[in-house]
Amino acid sequence: MKFLADMGISLRTVSWLRGAGYDVVHLREQGLQKLPDYEILIKACAEERIK
Repeated sequence: MKFLADMGISLRTVSWLRGAGYDVVHLREQGLQKLPDYEILIKACAEERIK
């Protein structure tokens, strides 16, 4: 399962999910913390991180 974590999710949670074997990307890690919600949705769809 793949996740795109936005600013409401802590990096600690992302680290835990990765440790559990999940493919997780956090917007902050990519310098996208100010990305508008509609662009987050577009990114998640494009990366198949949402169904």
